[in-house]
Amino acid sequence: MKEELLKKVKAVVCDVDGTLLTSDGVVSPVTAKAIRDLRAKGILFGIATGRDAKSVEDLLEEWGIAGQADVIIGSGGAEIRDVALGIDKASFPLEGSLIREVMNHYQDMEVSFVIPFQGVLYAPEEDERVKKLSKVDKIPYEIVDFDEFLKTPRPKVMIVCKPELMDAVVERSKTFHNEQYKSAALKTASILFEYMDPRISKTHGLEEVAELHGFSLENICTFGDADNDFDMTQNAGIGVVMANGSEKTKSAADYITEDNNHDGIGNFINQYLL
Repeated sequence: MKEELLKKVKAVVCDVDGTLLTSDGVVSPVTAKAIRDLRAKGILFGIATGRDAKSVEDLLEEWGIAGQADVIIGSGGAEIRDVALGIDKASFPLEGSLIREVMNHYQDMEVSFVIPFQGVLYAPEEDERVKKLSKVDKIPYEIVDFDEFLKTPRPKVMIVCKPELMDAVVERSKTFHNEQYKSAALKTASILFEYMDPRISKTHGLEEVAELHGFSLENICTFGDADNDFDMTQNAGIGVVMANGSEKTKSAADYITEDNNHDGIGNFINQYLL
């Protein structure tokens, strides 16, 4: 069954951190060539990430795949930038009042709040956590007045903390509730915990892309590693997880490939899709 689906793949969509990028923050030469060969065969290549779409677009050249992304699913599924079709759209942003409530819920904890938007990390104040995130993700940050900034709905809000505090952040999230607005919360990295609209997911982004291009989820092959890749791994026609992936996401995988430092994506594409 899976072998038959592999023959019907019309798009390959990859997570970024821990999946597409090596620990050095680039796409390996083997994987970069496989992506070029894939597109030459007429298969779309896309990226699905918690990063905002503009920041991904800005970094494609540095990653070694300039001009190779046909589709970018950004902000965990809230943004669709379809380069192939010239479409740029956003879905279900969070109201600023809700984001402020989230921030107040964690005000006694040593955490920072960041909102990624149009290639910039926006924060209400500067600290070492914000600086580190900006440096690691290679995205500039800007300190702004959140009273003004939150007058406009935003795609999501990220809580940044030290890894050892993450369990406490997750536990605190269980007591957050708002009668007026719904939100979903998820750990997306060892130092990141995010709130977004519950209708947003990477699967939502895949569905948008599939509809735009006239095919179904069954025609998409995805690559992921972390818990926030679980839903797209489970729902795509072919879900591939890196050897360095979480146990939760591996449990939904159709295939496990090599880790992100050993050409996991490139090897799978070369073996099954070319």
